[in-house]
Amino acid sequence: MVLEGFFNIIFGSLINYDPLIALLIISFILTLITTLAYKYLTDQEKIKALKDEIKQIQEDIKKFKDDPKKVMELQKQSFQKGFVDMMRHQMKPLFFTLIPILIIFNWLRNTYTQHGDLIFGFGWFGVYFISAIIFSMILRKLLKVH
Repeated sequence: MVLEGFFNIIFGSLINYDPLIALLIISFILTLITTLAYKYLTDQEKIKALKDEIKQIQEDIKKFKDDPKKVMELQKQSFQKGFVDMMRHQMKPLFFTLIPILIIFNWLRNTYTQHGDLIFGFGWFGVYFISAIIFSMILRKLLKVH
């Protein structure tokens, strides 16, 4: 695979030196790319407005907790806005990032299988997953991504 050689040239020596640090760097880079894609390929104002509407609906649900009919109507609105409308906005960056990430994950799996557990019993995927969540929270705050 041509891309495997490319990734080995870029990250190979770092992985051989310290697999954990290399994986954290790769995780940060991938998270940065996906966060930037999400920021620039979505309408951030529309997403913020949707989140504000959902928040208001949740407050209304608390207010009308004694009226099951009204609560059901509000929950339906919340689902429509939270799932359907939000997913529509999030599909574009997903399409742009999915294939490259799958290619990189395949390379990571092939490369890190031989290293076994990296830290606290976590293999490469566990370390990647936890670090990506942390990096994502930080980057979304810094880059003001909704």
